Amino acid sequence: MNKPTPATPETPVAASEAPLVVRQGRGALRDLAVAAAALLVLPFALDALGLTLKTSADVAIMAVAVMGLNILVGHTGLVSFGHGAWFGVGAYAAAIIQRHLFPGDMLLPALGALLVVGGSALAAGALILRRRGVYFSLLTLALTAMLYAVAFRWTALTGGENGFGGVTRWAVLDDPRLYYALVAVVAFGVVWALRRFHASPVGTVLVAIRENEQRARFVGYDTDRYKLLAFVASATVTGLAGVLAVFNHRFASADPISIAFSGELLAMVVIGGMRSFLGPALGALFYVLFREFLSMWTENWLLVFGLLFVGFIVFSPTGLVGVAGRLLAPFRKKTEEAAAMSARRAGESGRVPERFIRRPETTGDGPVLAAEGISKSFGGIRAVRGADIRVSDRTLHALIGPNGAGKTTAFNLISGMFEPDAGRITLDGRSIAGLEPHAVTEAGLGRSFQITNLFGGLSVEENIRLAVQARHPARFHPFRDARAIPEINADTAELLRWTGLAGAERAEAASLSYGGQRLLDMGLALATRPRVLLLDEPLAGLAAAERERVGNLVKTLSADIPVLLVEHDIDRVFRLADRVTVMADGEVLVDGTVEDARTDEKVQAVYLGSGATAVAAKPRPSAAHGDSPLLRVEEVHTFYGKSHILNGISLTAREGEIVALLGRNGAGKSTLLKTIIGIAPPASGRISLADDVISGLPSDAVSRRGVGYVPQGRSLFAGMTVAENLALGRLKRITGAGRHWEEEKVLEFFPRLKQRWTTAADNLSGGEQQMVAVARALSGDTRLLLLDEPFEGLSPAVTEELFEAFDKLRQEVSIVIVDHHLDLALALSDSTVALERGAVTWSGPSRSLREDGELRRKVLWL
Repeated sequence: MNKPTPATPETPVAASEAPLVVRQGRGALRDLAVAAAALLVLPFALDALGLTLKTSADVAIMAVAVMGLNILVGHTGLVSFGHGAWFGVGAYAAAIIQRHLFPGDMLLPALGALLVVGGSALAAGALILRRRGVYFSLLTLALTAMLYAVAFRWTALTGGENGFGGVTRWAVLDDPRLYYALVAVVAFGVVWALRRFHASPVGTVLVAIRENEQRARFVGYDTDRYKLLAFVASATVTGLAGVLAVFNHRFASADPISIAFSGELLAMVVIGGMRSFLGPALGALFYVLFREFLSMWTENWLLVFGLLFVGFIVFSPTGLVGVAGRLLAPFRKKTEEAAAMSARRAGESGRVPERFIRRPETTGDGPVLAAEGISKSFGGIRAVRGADIRVSDRTLHALIGPNGAGKTTAFNLISGMFEPDAGRITLDGRSIAGLEPHAVTEAGLGRSFQITNLFGGLSVEENIRLAVQARHPARFHPFRDARAIPEINADTAELLRWTGLAGAERAEAASLSYGGQRLLDMGLALATRPRVLLLDEPLAGLAAAERERVGNLVKTLSADIPVLLVEHDIDRVFRLADRVTVMADGEVLVDGTVEDARTDEKVQAVYLGSGATAVAAKPRPSAAHGDSPLLRVEEVHTFYGKSHILNGISLTAREGEIVALLGRNGAGKSTLLKTIIGIAPPASGRISLADDVISGLPSDAVSRRGVGYVPQGRSLFAGMTVAENLALGRLKRITGAGRHWEEEKVLEFFPRLKQRWTTAADNLSGGEQQMVAVARALSGDTRLLLLDEPFEGLSPAVTEELFEAFDKLRQEVSIVIVDHHLDLALALSDSTVALERGAVTWSGPSRSLREDGELRRKVLWL
């Protein structure tokens, strides 16, 4: 049993977390005050509009229903197309129980109805939640259609198409004012309970599932269990609204179970604002008023409401709350912040804090982690074939090999993402093969990912907190305030300090530089308190100084927690590793010491290539020509929200010129590429392409003007073949703006893709995926190619192959390249622009930086 580390009075965490807790508390009080005021004012406001107390009760009831629905839609990311069924079941159950079991009573029928709804939702959810995405939504739709058919045809029980009346209230509640008061009290109680629920550990996990369910599973959450709880809670709250409605109208019918009513509930959530706590209630008010007044003018008012619903989805996805925010924005004080990573306080991390080290239950000389004879095939591709990997305690064990060797697949087999076709995997002698990811994590295996895998819409602090919370006993508590648990607060702050992310707590994870995301990804893995830590290319995308720091961090970490490391920085691997396993074609080629791997001729042949130094040393003649720049960037400023990322950037690129953008993580390099392509539009400044102004244009329009963009992480169309990826890249880009690239011409530069032409892109190795990403960017008509970290995570042999392809491409297109492999970037490029904190600090010929070591250290901080 893992006991949480108690927070001590001198822990600095309590003080640092206190403002966050206070803000959360103020937000909760504000929401409750707004809800109370609205419920008090509502009957008087509607009376002034000529509407009755029954309508006021309808508004409050609908607000309860849609706030229940929003547990799924807004907070968990599960879109239910059939939630009206629970409203109708609650109403029918209360009416039927009163009629047959408790005539004249309200309380027992209401409680019985909630039990019926909760039990039914538990059974239905256990089945429906086996499917995700659109299949989940379609199953909820099918459930509603089925229940509506039952209610419509089971005349003896439900009254069929006519329904049945005779539902009674307690005599004291026959006064509409008193019944509205009861509805208002119940509605306020629901608001209070939901506010507590969403602030609880369970509520925070539901948001994590919405943001990234896979990552939630890999930090230790059984997401199916949490989703089932959300489904039952959502259905029960909506069913409670149905109970209140049947007593309000004293009539039960099948109408609420209809598909149309479910659509109306979903529309209320979207129109009000699904990411706002009280937004759906505002949508309910809007719906009732719209129905009451427009239905007086036309019986087709639902058609108008449907069109309005579509309008909100297209023009204001944040609903009425978002509209209000935009209207009030000019009157709010504007604050400007620097880039997220510039605020962090990165110091010496030291040894891993004791609270994150899981000591073995028994001692022994055998390996901590052992994978024996593991195999995995994907269709006809044998990704891993009988591989053996053994990791000893307190060692740094490197797993290396060329792209496509099966390293990441082996990671996925060990960590529970895939079940091995054969073989066994043990952790401290306990078999973990075939376990679900959360069970593997709970057993003591933490992992990071090759492509950063975070809760992108949440803050850095929230990411770490969620991972820490996953091993706390209160992780399934539905009402305890998640931010008021001192042990979690203490561990979160300590881990932020250790990873070097302290100071950037409030930054959105997706807004961090790629290096910052790498650090955060590693922090999430460590927060699970692993017995063994699996790190998949933690140094990829990091600047040189940060690469050195993180490499030393991993080495220090391995003195307390054994680490299995996949990394392509061979020099650093050989310097840091205690033992090395080399894979090729899914099999283990060498397993031994660093010297064994370094001197093995087979390893050198399949993995190392000629080496980056040899590639960089070869002279590369420039193809730049022409006096007028093809690309001109002038005084560009770009913001991410309040963060000022680019500060007056200016640069040019001529025809056939290769320009390198260099600088530390968070300097603004990737943002500059996104600004050129139109993903992050500039707030001011001018970008022109051959005298055609492209600044401010959407990215599709910039792309059709001959700009190809290869994003960091590749962003291929998973499930589609190489041929289909290239076809989509070419589809809308045959415009005459640049050199025309047909399949045959692309394959001249990347001949390896011929063998993978009909293979799904997600089944390719990392190097082959990078080739597809570049080939897709070229397809069509292209004259400028933007490359963001094209050598990231690639073996030396594949890196050399891509380098030579880019060198040939300079004869065809201009290139702007961002890469942290300085030797390669400087050897390939004609000119360099160095960035720091979003500003240009140096620009000039790359040759100057290649040949002048002192200048290179001065400009690039090395």
